[in-house]
Amino acid sequence: MENIVSGTTGLIHLIVSVVALITGLAVLVMTKGTKKHKQMGYIYAISMVVLNLTAFMIYKVYGKFGIFHWFAVGSCLTLFAGLYPVLTKSGKNYLVKHFNFMFWSVSGLYSALMAEVFSRLPNIILTETGNPTTAFYNGVGIGIGVVNIISILFYIKYKPKWTKQYEEK
Repeated sequence: MENIVSGTTGLIHLIVSVVALITGLAVLVMTKGTKKHKQMGYIYAISMVVLNLTAFMIYKVYGKFGIFHWFAVGSCLTLFAGLYPVLTKSGKNYLVKHFNFMFWSVSGLYSALMAEVFSRLPNIILTETGNPTTAFYNGVGIGIGVVNIISILFYIKYKPKWTKQYEEK
């Protein structure tokens, strides 16, 4: 288990990431605006806040603030940009803004999953000195690229429907 998590912070990070992966996908596919949608959305948001906080405390790959921490910054930005419109109910088409940013928040989470998978392959990704190899960066890039291509295709296909459904008349 020590190879999967490193200490209490790693364990919390793992648990909330699984919760966020499940609830994030569920919120995207379920009927919007229902009590269950809102409850699952709050669970997703809280798990993402904890996930990002713990991400800022993990320095296993670089030993310092690295690219994955910058991805966590981006994750925080999309999460808060998605929560703000729906919590304040401010601005024209606030539901469209909420949905768009939350879609990209969940997409970013699944991209992070791909990066995490590749960071758990120490015999492939680390040199003898413990630094990431080219194979690591290639694997992470390909994994994230695949998730983003799928996300972009879904977004292009469904954005007109979502916009029509949630825009203010």
